[in-house]
Amino acid sequence: MLLSVADVLAMPVVRAGLPEVAGGGPLDRPVRWVHVSELADVAKLLVGRELILTTGQALTGSDAETVAYLESLAAAGVSGLVVELGTSVREFTPVVARTADRLGLPVVALHRVVRFVEITEAVHRVIVADQYEELEFARTVHETFTALSVRRASLAEIVKTAAGMLDASVVLEDLAHRVLALTARHTGTSALLDRWEATSRLLSDIDPNVVPVGPHTQRWGRLILRSNRVTSARARMVLERAAQTLTLHRMIERDRFGLHRQAQTGLIDDMVNGRLTDERDAVALAAALGLARRVRYVSLALEVAAAAESDPVAQQRRTAAVLDSALHGVALAKATALAAPDHGNRVTFVLGVPRGGDFDSALTAICVAMLAEVRRVPGVGRAVIGVGGESDSLLDTARELAQAAHVAEVALSLDASTPRPFYRSGDVRLRGLLSLIRDEPGVQRFAETELSALLRHDIRNASDLTRTLRQFLDLAGNKTELAKRLNISRPTLYDRLSRIERILDVDLDNGETRTSLHAALLIRDLATAGDAR
Repeated sequence: MLLSVADVLAMPVVRAGLPEVAGGGPLDRPVRWVHVSELADVAKLLVGRELILTTGQALTGSDAETVAYLESLAAAGVSGLVVELGTSVREFTPVVARTADRLGLPVVALHRVVRFVEITEAVHRVIVADQYEELEFARTVHETFTALSVRRASLAEIVKTAAGMLDASVVLEDLAHRVLALTARHTGTSALLDRWEATSRLLSDIDPNVVPVGPHTQRWGRLILRSNRVTSARARMVLERAAQTLTLHRMIERDRFGLHRQAQTGLIDDMVNGRLTDERDAVALAAALGLARRVRYVSLALEVAAAAESDPVAQQRRTAAVLDSALHGVALAKATALAAPDHGNRVTFVLGVPRGGDFDSALTAICVAMLAEVRRVPGVGRAVIGVGGESDSLLDTARELAQAAHVAEVALSLDASTPRPFYRSGDVRLRGLLSLIRDEPGVQRFAETELSALLRHDIRNASDLTRTLRQFLDLAGNKTELAKRLNISRPTLYDRLSRIERILDVDLDNGETRTSLHAALLIRDLATAGDAR
């Protein structure tokens, strides 16, 4: 942090000269360097934020020359002018104070002789020390976040470290302005998060306290510093380094399962991604890992709703427990399977269903047993199973795992009042489909693009046009029914809808526009519901 003119004047070596401010602007101007010069045209040698020390030879000419000298210094961006009286100038002429005040240039008189070299040494010593401190801070930031990357620290720990370095509150949010992790400093968490979405939406990405997170073309969040007490250079340095660490954290997946589980995971990955293309080889490898031969294959994905874990190790342990419990259920139903952790709270399976009898009945019995075991895992609130296609081909079945995972994630968002042993594609609807992709940055960006102007308008004007738009779309554009529901006159409703069209620059009579806006509102609703879940 640079010294100010006031800081320099407060130094003992300067105070010995009995400094007196003769005129000019505020004394909080930063001082980058101290320059000693008697030249009248010294301004052409300066780059800005210098404090000029002189005996005043350039002030001995006419008033016009004095004014020109001071104006040249102000134009060069100097921090101030310190004049030692007695050698060249005994006292300032009235034009000096008037010009200094007009230019906002601090001009200081020293009434006693001082050694300029002592002033420059004292000031430069502090400036160099500050520069060294900044270098040390930069080194500490680099080493700290490098260590966090190496040991794959959690999101919460990375954010906490950034907040500790800046001694200020730091928040990590996604593109839908939902808080992923935070550390509150000098305030309570509830106070920090009060009306967070409204606060965050008004913060531009070009704000120095806001740093995007994620690869340049695939941003997935923002780091936000909630303080004005930290210097912008330090804040930017820490936030950018933390954002890089968070990006690496998301890209790296750790696998702490045993060798047998790793082998099954590797086999499934090879089949899904086409590295294994021979059916017989696939069946042989699968049999060696416990999947029975001469069975009917079907792809499954198990999705669980569980309390969030900030510790990645704890998350891995719970995923392992879910996987082991599900396989225990498979064994109880006298079936076999290959299994692999997918991501988050999902595990995928290639299940071998014994031939003979009704396939759906056998599959139902297996899924019931799996769910019963998984629900015993601590922290698991709800579990669902999505089913892809079944086949006599192991490779074809493995390629259906993505579909099974799709169905499972959608099913977890549906009404839990009537649970099923498993879900197929035909059991999910549009709202469930959108819930599957609601966390994708591209989908969040779509919803933000569609609605952000209206949401900002509601925030700034304490209005609720978003609610009017929602009900208008829910009623398929039936204005008569909407006016009744809102208990307002039709002219008032038309005015509201007209304002919505102007704010969003859309035509609400256009069917595609309605579909787009309705989808964006559903995505926003599902993001909120996902937080609650």
